[in-house]
Parts: sequence; C-alpha cells; structure tokens
Amino acid sequence: MSTKAAGIPVIAIDGPSGSGKGTIARQVATALAFHLLDSGALYRLVALATNRREADPADEENIASIAASLDARFSTDEYGSEQVWLSAEEISAELRTEECGLLASRIAALPKVRSALLNLQKSFRQVPGLVADGRDMGTTVFPDANLKVFLTASAEERAKRRHKQLNDKGIDVSLAALSRDIEDRDRRDSERSVGPLKPAEDARLLDSSNLTIDEVTLTVLDWVQEIEWQ
Repeated sequence: MSTKAAGIPVIAIDGPSGSGKGTIARQVATALAFHLLDSGALYRLVALATNRREADPADEENIASIAASLDARFSTDEYGSEQVWLSAEEISAELRTEECGLLASRIAALPKVRSALLNLQKSFRQVPGLVADGRDMGTTVFPDANLKVFLTASAEERAKRRHKQLNDKGIDVSLAALSRDIEDRDRRDSERSVGPLKPAEDARLLDSSNLTIDEVTLTVLDWVQEIEWQ
C-alpha cells in the first residue's frame, strides 16, 4: 500500500452473516460521506460470475482468475439502498439469493480467491475515507484501520432477520433451515485457514441483538467522534 493511501482513514466493520454490518456500514458511510466497500458482495460477485460461466467452484485457479478480473463498484439509490455493479450492469438483486450466498461462502474459503481479491479491496481506500464491511476487514485487509468494529448478534436473531427479509420479498423459506445455514456458515467462516472470522485484537465489540439499526449506527458514529484523525 502506498504512503498516500495509508493516510486515508478507514472504518472496518466486521461480523458474521446477518449481524447487520452491511446496513450499518452503509449508514455510517452516508453520514460521513465516505466511500463504501461491501467485501461480502465481492465474494457474491465472484459466485455469480462462476455460475454465469458454468465454472467448477472447486477449480481454485479458475475462480481466482475470475476474481482478479472483477470490475465492481458500489452506489446508493435514492431510497438509501445499496446498488452493486458488475461492469455496467446493476446486479444487486441477483447477489442476495440464498444460493449465491452459500456459494460465496464456499468460494471465500479458497486462499487463492482471497488473495486475488485483496488488492481490489485495498483499492477502495480513497479520499475522503472508507467504511469497509466484511469478515476480515480489520484483521487482514485494513489492519491499520482507524476504527475497528466487530458487530454480532445471536444466531437466532440473525435467522429471524433474514427470514423477515426474505418474506418481505415474497420468498418462503424455513426459519429452522435458515438457522442451520447461519450456524454452518459461521463455522466455515471461523474455521477457514485464510482470513477467518474473528474480531481484531483492538476491535470494539458490539452486540446488536437487542438494538435497532439507528441505535447501532449512532453508537458507531459516537466511536468515530472519539478518533484522533491523523
């Protein structure tokens, strides 16, 4: 990383699937007028590209090549919802399927894929600053982040949130099945050899189980105010 990039502030928000880190990162980025990196979406983009090319998800070399060639960017629509772009195509809806999420979790465990995406993730560090959410933003990608937050919630609460989210979209899924999927994903993310899901040693822990989105956002923004920016 260049000396110039190293001076650009970063807020890293990590946590397990369904913890709300994406929503919180988006709100914090909007409040601060910072850029946004949804690292989970990058892995979903790789998963989507893998499916579109009918590639073998076990072919690590090929998937890493797909990852290295991604042309991705993020934006926010007029309603405050995240938009994810692959080249000139807005593909947010396709990324949010359970199938895409499960494949992304498998792909994220491949060391060569994670290595291929590392430089892409670092490239999002641009003035005036970056809010990055994922599972290893504060430990691997931006270990020098000015603020590191590890956001979590109980597996039961995360399953309920996902269940409501899918029901609101007219997708009928089993709450019990979602709970099992979340527990399985947590185990895979925590046990993988590269970039495992865990809080950085200097991360601030925040349990959102009994907090509203606004309460969590305000807590993070309060922590931002405590930072002595360089």
